[in-house]
Amino acid sequence: MRIIVIHFRQCNPFKCTGLKLAKKGLAKVFFSRKYIPGRSVLLSPFSIQALSPTDRETVEKWGVVAVDCSWADIDETFKLSLPGVQRCLPYLIAANPTNYGKPTKLSTVEALAAALYIVGFKKEGVRLLSVFKWGPSFLSLNREALEAYSKAESSLEVARLQRLFIPVT
Repeated sequence: MRIIVIHFRQCNPFKCTGLKLAKKGLAKVFFSRKYIPGRSVLLSPFSIQALSPTDRETVEKWGVVAVDCSWADIDETFKLSLPGVQRCLPYLIAANPTNYGKPTKLSTVEALAAALYIVGFKKEGVRLLSVFKWGPSFLSLNREALEAYSKAESSLEVARLQRLFIPVT
């Protein structure tokens, strides 16, 4: 299975989870969008379709791609034409030290691990997180949601399920 990080060089390379995954041999990092396989699942916060277990075959065959960029520049980054089958992740809570406890502000490794978990590659998702001392915290914070999303029968069901995990204010 291909796990790809498209790195836009907008973050501190010493704190970058995508680069660390590559150093451990768990992901391929590219510095240009031209390396995104056209049929792969591209994780995009702007997609109108949620990632679901129905995307498993696509991930298995073509891979999953995360864009590693600064949250401050995310709008500009995703204005670019990016190939791939775009999917957004459902509501999850970040456990990384920079955005701990913030909803949807996931690091690259959290996004990739969540995607793998949701489509049914749970062991692979857990393996990615194991590289980081705070990785198990991501699973603890999101286990109930990840389990629910991984049992959904469609993208629409994932979108409905996330309402159960969004706090009412």
